[in-house]
Amino acid sequence: MATTFGIEEEFLLLDARTLAPVDDAMQAIAELDGRHDGTVAAEFLRSQVEYATPVCTTMPEAIDALLGFRRLLGRWAADAGVVAAGTGTPPAGQTLAVISEGERYAELSAEVTSLTDDHQIGGLHVHVGVDRDLRVRASNALRGWLPVLLGLSANSPFWNGSDTGYDSWRAIHSRRWTTYGIPPAFRDDDDYVRTVAALVGIGATTDARALNWNVRLSTVFPTVEVRVCDAQLDAASSVALAVIIRALVDAADDEGMSRSDHAPWDAALWHAARHGLRGTLVDPRTRRLAPASDVLRALFDRVAPHLNGSETLAVTAMLDRRRTGAARQRAARDHGTAALAELYRKRLDQRP
Repeated sequence: MATTFGIEEEFLLLDARTLAPVDDAMQAIAELDGRHDGTVAAEFLRSQVEYATPVCTTMPEAIDALLGFRRLLGRWAADAGVVAAGTGTPPAGQTLAVISEGERYAELSAEVTSLTDDHQIGGLHVHVGVDRDLRVRASNALRGWLPVLLGLSANSPFWNGSDTGYDSWRAIHSRRWTTYGIPPAFRDDDDYVRTVAALVGIGATTDARALNWNVRLSTVFPTVEVRVCDAQLDAASSVALAVIIRALVDAADDEGMSRSDHAPWDAALWHAARHGLRGTLVDPRTRRLAPASDVLRALFDRVAPHLNGSETLAVTAMLDRRRTGAARQRAARDHGTAALAELYRKRLDQRP
């Protein structure tokens, strides 16, 4: 059973009036690094701040870690006159992006050229500790559930001042990278290692860390990293998603999950990015479209045996809500940009 997990949250720094990205991450990191448990780091662009929790074993630990950092970030943002937003994309555009310092980012930007300016995106990454010999089994078992997780976490409806019509425009953006989406089904750990080795050096895949699959295995630690989710408005949503993902990893040995390569999972990802929970999702059990409510019920049935009491309550609350961050952002923006900015501020450090 997987007993440990960690969460990485990416935040976008936005102009308080226009909600366009601002390149203030270095100031934020200098102010916040070392003031809270976990790690504060730069991301690809200087409009992005990343926070990684310590290794957690319980949901309360994760909530305390995320809220502690989010409070610090919110205070810094208020003093700096910017908005720190848990969103997958910014509502307004920025003409030119500025990359963070470092040879790695410089090389990546040179390789992807114009994609650099469009990489104003924020994700939620969940790392789950699992025995090394079980990691590939977990990756295989997660494949069909990744579109469901994307639909549930969809929180990026806007781009360049317009509503895209998608619940996760971040997911659509990400499709343009060298690797993206559902990883192949692997026979074993050696098969995974060989596949990664064949990809390194092709396009923007400079090393194993540059893989953009929605699930990847750490080259250093015995962990599975799930990268499919949009950044979340609030800490409670981030932790509920992390608990669901940990339970899906724990359920990897359960029967009933096909590992076939001949399944429509990448198309299902696109469908989830477009519609979120507003209509249908591909059911991992049947590989056919079904009402989103039915698929969420199947997700709960899958993870419930691997949740404790408080985790069950948090997951149930999220699944019963059936209202994505994208829907909340749209509702706020109907009242103007200022209302959307206020949504970002209020949800940043709101307790569950």
